[in-house]
Amino acid sequence: MSQSSFSTIAESLQWAYSLLVDSSESANIDAEALLLHCINKQRSFIYTWPEKVLTTDQFKAYKAMVEKRQQGVPVAHIIGEREFWSLPFIVNATTLIPRPDTEILVETALNLPVAETAKVLDLGTGTGAIALSFASERPQWQITAVDKVTDAVELAKANRQNLNLTQVEILQSDWFSAIEGQQFQLIVSNPPYIDEADEHLAMGDVRFEPSSALTAGDAGFADLFHIATHARAYLSEGGYLLLEHGFEQALVVRQKLIDLGYDNVATVRDFGSNDRCTLGQWNKV
Repeated sequence: MSQSSFSTIAESLQWAYSLLVDSSESANIDAEALLLHCINKQRSFIYTWPEKVLTTDQFKAYKAMVEKRQQGVPVAHIIGEREFWSLPFIVNATTLIPRPDTEILVETALNLPVAETAKVLDLGTGTGAIALSFASERPQWQITAVDKVTDAVELAKANRQNLNLTQVEILQSDWFSAIEGQQFQLIVSNPPYIDEADEHLAMGDVRFEPSSALTAGDAGFADLFHIATHARAYLSEGGYLLLEHGFEQALVVRQKLIDLGYDNVATVRDFGSNDRCTLGQWNKV
């Protein structure tokens, strides 16, 4: 498709939509996000100036991006960024793309009655989205974020630097392996929780994300159960554990926490009214 055929913002968006409508459930949003990245403008610009003509270089870049999206590559991977908690996070194929659903975990944690200088642990931090969102809201929290994957640790560190939230400690750790002997008032995690046999793993954006960050054994419960079991040794008296999970896993996760001796066990729904995260309080006495 030549640039002369589709040169204005409105025409370019319509062309992109026509290419993406059969392969993406969010064709309009995808078309807009890619175009805004190419022209480096805010969303209001494309509605205020729909007749604005793209330069040849802008249209070339846009065309290449739209074609990648048509092949299924996630928008976040194409533009190298995803917004989470109103912060821009660098993303790549080494770990999960931050999801809006996870913001309920951040919101729930921020509303817990923990000390102003609480020690907080984020297990399996990936991009660092959860830990760095905490740091942006609670600069006095002593936050440690860990991930088993070297590339994910480097990505989280890049986001820490980019967002200038350098108070967050980021370590390579297989869950609790690098933090022996430490105690935390709050432990959070968005671990892999999808069943390895789930047919949805062959669909959509998840095809381009590492399965190790998505799936877990025991029908998706293995990592959730491992964290819940071992977190007790790392929680201070009255500390909280907060876990994200699949919307159909809440009942089993709640029962597991109760069986392990956690108090005040409760599930919180996300903004789509799906059961999304479950918390428990650890009282040793």
